[in-house]
Amino acid sequence: MAKDGTNRGGARAGAGRKKKALVDKVAEGRTDNLKVLPTPADLNGEVMPPIHEFMKAKQRGGKDLCAVAVYENVWKWLNEKGCAALVNPTLLQQYAMSVSRWIQCEETISEFGFLAKHPTTGAAIASPYVAMSQQYMKQVNQIWYQIYQIVKENCSVDYQGESPQDDVMERLLRARRGV
Repeated sequence: MAKDGTNRGGARAGAGRKKKALVDKVAEGRTDNLKVLPTPADLNGEVMPPIHEFMKAKQRGGKDLCAVAVYENVWKWLNEKGCAALVNPTLLQQYAMSVSRWIQCEETISEFGFLAKHPTTGAAIASPYVAMSQQYMKQVNQIWYQIYQIVKENCSVDYQGESPQDDVMERLLRARRGV
């Protein structure tokens, strides 16, 4: 605590040595104190957590959110990696809603443009949807890094291929075409 009574200082978030991935620890032969996931033969099928109604709700403009599709896509990817039980469903919901809101902002920017009219002066100003889109994109990336970190630290085999994050831009482009 500082002299003025405020809490400042201390360890900073993200400071320090980064955790090694489980694959790297196994490759180095450091299997002591490791919690290795069961082999695929030992795994039972996981039932996808229920999708809440707020993710399915019709929007004011009449369009559907793509949150359900994003949620299902990420959950399936996690299940394939054997990490579905390790990721909190609330984190998946936050990710899906942030992605769908980001796409919604981008669609609005495409429809109305980058400029808006100031409510009192009538002068041209930057569209508020641009700032909202940037904030949602930040949220999407932060939440995705949390999910990806869980997979990276707990996947016992080297994983390759596409991830749901790679599909976000494609989803945005499909949404613009109305597909």
